[in-house]
Amino acid sequence: MAIAYDKKTPHRFDVVGSFLRPAALREARAQFAEGAISREELTAVEDDAIRDLVAKQQAAGLSTITDGEFRRATWHLDFMWGFAGIGHAPTETGLPFHDEAAMLDDTFVTGKIRLESEHPFVAHYRFVRDLEDENTVAKLTIPAPAQFLEQLIMPFNAERTRAFYATDEEVADDLVAAYGAFISQLYEAGCRNLQFDDCSWGMLCDKRAPLFFGTDEAGIEAVKEQLLAVNNRVLDARPEGLTINTHVCRGNFHSTYANEGGYEAVAKTLFAREHVDAFFLEFDDERSGGFEPLASVAEGKQVVLGLITSKRPELEDKDQVIARIREAAKYVPLDRLCLSPQCGFASCEIGNKLTEDEQWAKIALVREIAEEVWG
Repeated sequence: MAIAYDKKTPHRFDVVGSFLRPAALREARAQFAEGAISREELTAVEDDAIRDLVAKQQAAGLSTITDGEFRRATWHLDFMWGFAGIGHAPTETGLPFHDEAAMLDDTFVTGKIRLESEHPFVAHYRFVRDLEDENTVAKLTIPAPAQFLEQLIMPFNAERTRAFYATDEEVADDLVAAYGAFISQLYEAGCRNLQFDDCSWGMLCDKRAPLFFGTDEAGIEAVKEQLLAVNNRVLDARPEGLTINTHVCRGNFHSTYANEGGYEAVAKTLFAREHVDAFFLEFDDERSGGFEPLASVAEGKQVVLGLITSKRPELEDKDQVIARIREAAKYVPLDRLCLSPQCGFASCEIGNKLTEDEQWAKIALVREIAEEVWG
């Protein structure tokens, strides 16, 4: 039995977007970094890997296809680097994850933020668009405006940002304009399904949020409003017919995480008031809490339940997952629910600790459950 195909995402059986990089691609990217192959040679390897990945997504029965983020080092920073006024350099400290530091490039303001030419991600989208068939539609994943703003105004970056921006509001204004220019380019290229990935809300769920943002509880409430506002300004200016969904998690690096805490702290801000079409939400373990906060999801919006973990290879018990879907349906009607893995399989090049076969087994399980529940 096949899940009904719709060009508007999300679908009952869906994915967040990133996939494990095949060995040949990882080797080619390493060779390029060392200067052993050219940019053109690397692009050819990326093209082949993405064609193969899309064929596998189509064979798996997915209605949504992505490029697996195969052209990126990380899920979010490469997008930021596509704008003037943003620089990056190898990190000395990395970002703190549970049991491990993510050694991702430090990314910071070097001038006024703007889009000077076509953003590289537009060409990335076109490549996947041309691989659509009659049963699939391409989506692009990018960091949310709130994620970008957070990157620049948090304590570790604030001093560098203040060299060019007197206030956070000025940063937000330029980000809104930059996103608007990017979305116009993407829409012109034919994109009608965009996903905002947004870990900022996962951070705000954590009881350590005041420490992260260098403020107190009252200050955290102001941060929530600040992040909601920048997202909604971009969302409200979107072209007609462009679906924008969002994915929220608590960090995904090498099968580890950065934050924990249920959605209670953000439900009345994020779920009730953000102007996205659907929420992809992490719910694979106790770090995400219960389903009760879903009662705050605004009428008509869909929720994609991330009940299958991408962090571990063991397959979930199908009956237990179905029981959890039924439990979530107490708060959001079943016809507004969908199912996916809780996050991507490789938010960064290093990927999570499972094999490609185990990755596809997870996706097959999502499909099997979705067909049983909604088929």
